[in-house]
Amino acid sequence: MAWWRRGRGQQAPHGGGDTTGARTHLADFVRTRRGVEAYVEPATNVTATTLVLIAHDGEWTRRALPSRPTAFEVARSLDIPVYDVNQTGYPARMREWTARQRRPKQR
Repeated sequence: MAWWRRGRGQQAPHGGGDTTGARTHLADFVRTRRGVEAYVEPATNVTATTLVLIAHDGEWTRRALPSRPTAFEVARSLDIPVYDVNQTGYPARMREWTARQRRPKQR
């Protein structure tokens, strides 16, 4: 079906063009955490390209960006290491942090 195909470099649905809010959020995350690394997630037919930032303890945040080159540029402008998640996968600390957040709090 032709409507599912996208050309290389086109925006995915919900990609948005204005990156100001995303850049501000990501910069704040980097500024307030240690050991942050960036992982670029590819666009799909449903989601835009996203940039995931993961701190030393596994805490993470994700924001949509208009394109893969923009995601790499944003990460580099934050002066943090950046990886293609298709090449590296996600670090275990991200999954561990998420699992800890889902556990019921002990009283």
